[in-house]
Amino acid sequence: MIAGELLVIAAGDLVGAAAEDVAAGAGAGRIAARFHHGLAAAVVRAVTILGEETGLRTVALSGGVFQNTVLLEAVVSGLEREHFQVLTHSRVPPGDGGIALGQAVIAAAHDRR
Repeated sequence: MIAGELLVIAAGDLVGAAAEDVAAGAGAGRIAARFHHGLAAAVVRAVTILGEETGLRTVALSGGVFQNTVLLEAVVSGLEREHFQVLTHSRVPPGDGGIALGQAVIAAAHDRR
C-alpha cells in the first residue's frame, strides 16, 4: 500500500456471493453467516494492512455496525489472532445511544460555563 492511498473493501464480492447462495437455494442462516464472516475477514485484513503500515496495534471498534454481535465477535477474535489489542464498548452502546450520550455531555459542559 502506498502512503496516503485509500484502502477499499470490495463489498460487491460479498453481495455477489450471497446472491449466488440464494440462487443455489442455500438457507437464510447459512447465507447470513457466510456474509458476516466474510465481512469480518475483510475488516480484519484491512486492519492488519493498516497496522503493518502504521505500526499501530490497538484498534477501537465503534459504530452501530458493532451492535451486531456476530460481526463484533468475529472481528474481535480475528484481530486478537493477529495480535491487536481490541477496544470495544462496555458501558455505552456503540451506536446512536453513545452519540446521544456524548452530545448530552458536551451540552452539559457548555451549560456549566
